[in-house]
Amino acid sequence: MSAGRLPTYFISHGGGPWPYMTGEFRRHFDKLEQSLIEMRAELRDLPRSVLVISGHWEDDGFAISSGERPGMVYDYGGFPEYLYHIRYAAPGSPELARRVCELLGAAGIGARLDPARGFDHGTFSIMKPLYPDEDIPVVQLSLNVGLDPALHIAVGRALAPLRDEGVLIIGSGLSFHNLSRMSTEASRESSRQFDDWLQQTVIHAAPDARVARLLDWEQAPAARRAHPREDHLIPLMVAVGAAEAEPAALSYHQADFAGGITASSFRFGPLPAAPSQGE
Repeated sequence: MSAGRLPTYFISHGGGPWPYMTGEFRRHFDKLEQSLIEMRAELRDLPRSVLVISGHWEDDGFAISSGERPGMVYDYGGFPEYLYHIRYAAPGSPELARRVCELLGAAGIGARLDPARGFDHGTFSIMKPLYPDEDIPVVQLSLNVGLDPALHIAVGRALAPLRDEGVLIIGSGLSFHNLSRMSTEASRESSRQFDDWLQQTVIHAAPDARVARLLDWEQAPAARRAHPREDHLIPLMVAVGAAEAEPAALSYHQADFAGGITASSFRFGPLPAAPSQGE
């Protein structure tokens, strides 16, 4: 299998363990689920493994999940009991974990392997609809607890060679993440304003301007109302850094998520070319 260069993604991952839910609430995630199904189709069978930078894992430095059979991290509360027994059974990849550590080290960015880390919901909530057969190896990379945008863009730059090695790089967060105000009219307007700025920044700005705007993201309209704490925005920086000079496209957009919140996901870099007939 010849993968070619894979794009990178920033995915707004929704709420909690939504792919495993039953009942009417599950319907809130239909558009997000469809976008992930379409993402799988457009990537075909090209990724040989997936690296997820999850907004639900922070470390003092950078940590990389390196276990062969990762467990689960049930990092949510208030859900029915059965949602604390679900399992996403994809394998890990100690080989990829070591490669990530090597690339970061070569760029002067310290990192450590964590063989005990399991999949948190920033990872399994997108991986379940994306690769439901649970057969593609998945490795997680933490955020640095300082949440410095420039540092995480540098991490993306260091990891860019993985795109030519069959590794799909995904930043998993949420384009609006203010849980205390999710259902208010003010939050609906804040999410719309910030999403408009985000689309102008990542899709329409020139690459150097895109990076400059992201580094200064706190000056965006409604920035701190959209992200009181930026843990769910910073995974975007890694996805951008790994495809810095390449065009971006909207891969998911919903103006009525969770009762009216605007949410978006983005792809960076073109889709790999379809194989020629006969290949």
